[in-house]
Amino acid sequence: MSYVVYKKIATLMTLFSLVCVLALGTALQIVGAEESVSELRDKISESQKQLKLIEEEIKKYEQQLNEVGAEKATLQSAIRELDLSREKVKANIRATEEKISSTDLEIEELEREIYIKELEITKNMEAVAETFRSVDQTEGQTIIEVILGHDSMAEVWDELEEQTLLQDSLRQSVRILNALKTEYEKAKNKSLVKRGELQELNNELTGEQKSLTNTIYQKDTLLDQTKNEEAEYQRVLAEKKAAKERFEKEISDYEAKLKFILDPSTIPAAGSGVLKWPFEPSYMADCPSYASALGNQYCLTQYFGNTAFAQSGAYNGQGHNGVDFRAQIGTRVNAALGGTVQEVNYIAAQNCQYGKWVLIKHGNGLTTLYGHLSSVSVSKGQSVSTGQLIGYSGNTGYSTGPHLHFTVYASDAVQFKDYTCNSGPTVKVPVSAYTGYLNPLNYL
Repeated sequence: MSYVVYKKIATLMTLFSLVCVLALGTALQIVGAEESVSELRDKISESQKQLKLIEEEIKKYEQQLNEVGAEKATLQSAIRELDLSREKVKANIRATEEKISSTDLEIEELEREIYIKELEITKNMEAVAETFRSVDQTEGQTIIEVILGHDSMAEVWDELEEQTLLQDSLRQSVRILNALKTEYEKAKNKSLVKRGELQELNNELTGEQKSLTNTIYQKDTLLDQTKNEEAEYQRVLAEKKAAKERFEKEISDYEAKLKFILDPSTIPAAGSGVLKWPFEPSYMADCPSYASALGNQYCLTQYFGNTAFAQSGAYNGQGHNGVDFRAQIGTRVNAALGGTVQEVNYIAAQNCQYGKWVLIKHGNGLTTLYGHLSSVSVSKGQSVSTGQLIGYSGNTGYSTGPHLHFTVYASDAVQFKDYTCNSGPTVKVPVSAYTGYLNPLNYL
């Protein structure tokens, strides 16, 4: 066998061995991981099936709650509503736990994929290094040395062809390595996103558990107050309505004394749509005719401004300072826009002003209030992003039925007043001159 033929065979064997390293060198190490990934995907699929079943159960509770909410306010309907709310929140908790489990599995799947990519990258780096060494050995000779080192020009061309083969192999290995690194980075970034989702789901679970505790507390309190008698329930309800009207009149009288001249240039233009609806799309449902006129599916039970309700005396004829959304206890409430939590009330007694509420100051001259929550998921001074969970709707404060009170202020007009609750504690309440209240529908 001639020297040239021998060297060519050696070169081809080197290239073949590099391919074997790539194709077979990692096979024994990653086969187990790939099987585990397949098993994880089966578990994720099963988890998603279970989640669909739970979501169907939640929809049934929502339908029943809508029916009960439309009934006359009686002790029986109030207890039934609290029982259904509790069961719905329990189902929400199971759904969130299922999502957490599925997300955990997805993260584990990604981690295994990352591990496989790391193995492949390591082997490819070894192949690239070996090719570099081979190329370096052949390219260490000048063209004159190559010519002088062979007996004929045919051998010279063979030598140069071998160099080309090695260089092509190097370029291919580098391309494969770059592709693997890109896939690796994508998997790593996706894993980080999933970990962020997992943290948010854990926050949701905590809020839902607090909301569940709230429904139990409310039922126990209601039964204790009414002694399970309808007449006593109607008396308690009347007292709550009267306390609500006193609170609204007191605040309205105070606000009438405040002066504020709104500069339109300091806030977004009406119709700009800078705020998002404070609910998840899943909240959308069929709405009564008085809400469908808005052209959306969010259920409004009270409009902004000088409505018939406001003219009845509750707001001293000055108008409702926000809008009310029908929202069952435990409905997720989101920030309508990113900003900073300016104030939170989550420790006050149930029967007091807006109950548990969150006030968020945005960077565009607007501030939003979310009232009557069952639980709060943020704290004062915290930065929040648009659509971030801030709490769960409820029936706290001077509320005679589950709903979310949503107010939009011109930020410069917001002040705070100390208010003493019927139950004893003194808490802050956000107030504004009438000119500082803005119609939320102009910005949603």
